[in-house]
Amino acid sequence: MARPRRFARRPLRVLLDGTPLLGARTGIGRYTAALTEELASLDDVEMRAVAFTLRGWRRLRTVLPHGSQARGMPVPARLLRWSWLHGPFPPVELFAGFADVVHGTNFVLPAAARAAGVVTIHDLAFLDSPDDLAPSDARLPDLVRISARRASVVCTPTAAVARTIEERLEIPAEKITVTPLGVDPAWFTARPPSEALAKRIGLPREYLLFVGSAGPRKALDWLLKAHESAPDLPPLVLVGPGHAPGRDRVRALGYLSDVDLRSVVAGASALILPSRDEGFGLPVLEALACDVPVVCSDLPALREVSAGHATLVPFGDSEAMAAAITTAISEPLPLSALATRRTHAGSFTWRRCAELTVAAYRRASGTSAN
Repeated sequence: MARPRRFARRPLRVLLDGTPLLGARTGIGRYTAALTEELASLDDVEMRAVAFTLRGWRRLRTVLPHGSQARGMPVPARLLRWSWLHGPFPPVELFAGFADVVHGTNFVLPAAARAAGVVTIHDLAFLDSPDDLAPSDARLPDLVRISARRASVVCTPTAAVARTIEERLEIPAEKITVTPLGVDPAWFTARPPSEALAKRIGLPREYLLFVGSAGPRKALDWLLKAHESAPDLPPLVLVGPGHAPGRDRVRALGYLSDVDLRSVVAGASALILPSRDEGFGLPVLEALACDVPVVCSDLPALREVSAGHATLVPFGDSEAMAAAITTAISEPLPLSALATRRTHAGSFTWRRCAELTVAAYRRASGTSAN
């Protein structure tokens, strides 16, 4: 009896917003980069990326994984957003080709003619602080609401943000899926900076560290006040775009490469994250991976991600912040506690993030993995 033929299954065609890959990468750029790397390694996914920028989209070809295709839309980003606020035109397939799923990686889901939609909403800080938005993003809250309603599945990095999306955007819980971010394995072997690196970037011998872009949401004014109130604390180093130098005992290093960043984090006396709002807080896990104490705001997402392995401080309490930092750098943890922290950080992988995201794609498109 002849055996029935088995036909190869067509890969799931995914069109992903790669715009965050352009320019200096902050949290969303790093998320998008790691996700594209993992998707490109999967046999059952055919991933293409599109950049929503009139100029410079061709550079997307140089930052995508080898063999990945890049597309651009010859329309200014502001005009695209305005159009998508008012209707489903232009559909992204018009310029980027057909797809089974379109994934908006950065809050906004492009309009699509036939493809199912998945959007990642990283946090909803802008709802409570719309004045923090740049003038070009003034309509972002409306666009995110439209994107969440239009999407078949909404991805978010923590259960804390998922609950907020359900409540604030009135999205059914069954439409939301949590896709936690990951920690690159290189963080677990990171070593403090060499003398050459420290000299090149002007790094003090001992230092406290903040990693992230400048902006009201990061609440650096609170950290600076707490640091200033405790002159015995080591100098404070700020890594990321937008920080202004000039304050005593505070150094702004600007944007660092991934390799240099890992060394700078590994050499810190403690990592401090004083945010007013966070969707995930990836620097917390990266610091835990290289045995650096963490002090951060007591926020739902940071509480969830740190899982008891960081010192949580009530937001805005400068005295408590200074005391928590002092304790963190003066009371070393035993090796068993450090191992537990590393195990916790190691449970967050980019492969798992990609697997959960692909499951969201299949759910949105009505296909199965079998």
